[in-house]
Amino acid sequence: MLNNSYHPKTSDGIIRKALIRKLLQEHPNEPDTIVVEELGLQHGTVRVDVALVNGRLHGFELKSDLDTLLRLPRQMQTYNMVLDQITLVVGKDHLHKAVNLIPDWWGVIIAKSIDTDGNVRFYEIREPENNPTLDSMSIVRLLWKDEALSILENLGHVSGIRYKRRDVIYEKLVSVLSQDELKAKVRKSLSTRINWRVAR
Repeated sequence: MLNNSYHPKTSDGIIRKALIRKLLQEHPNEPDTIVVEELGLQHGTVRVDVALVNGRLHGFELKSDLDTLLRLPRQMQTYNMVLDQITLVVGKDHLHKAVNLIPDWWGVIIAKSIDTDGNVRFYEIREPENNPTLDSMSIVRLLWKDEALSILENLGHVSGIRYKRRDVIYEKLVSVLSQDELKAKVRKSLSTRINWRVAR
């Protein structure tokens, strides 16, 4: 239970560190699971703070007590096209306003400082549901061009497009795969990238 006693305000840094530690502890020794910081969406025009990549792509947007909510509506539009599940991790100062901004299918976790040493306690108040608004072209843009070409080559659909623009390659990939197949290919590519923003 939350109480009204004084606690230090949360910052992005302490929430991020604690959340990544929590996710890694919840998924030990899972080779197909990675935790990624600052995952770029729509070719990096928007970044989700932390992403858990395993059987689904679960994004965590952090809004500490010291942050503002000014960017959340724009971020939300992009996240809703790409991520399988989304959880808002929010400091108690922004809880009520933030919850009124996000869809009902987003999860919500309150992040609360419990001391002055940077320790954080998380309280899940709403579990995330599956995203009903995914867009295949937005999902495929998570891939690098060479990754998309490699997938098409393995499927036997690379003829005539190898040197085309990136979006043409993406459109071809979307045309030959169902959305579920595309999501699986994208997750596999993300989880096997080398020298990437993977948290350890």
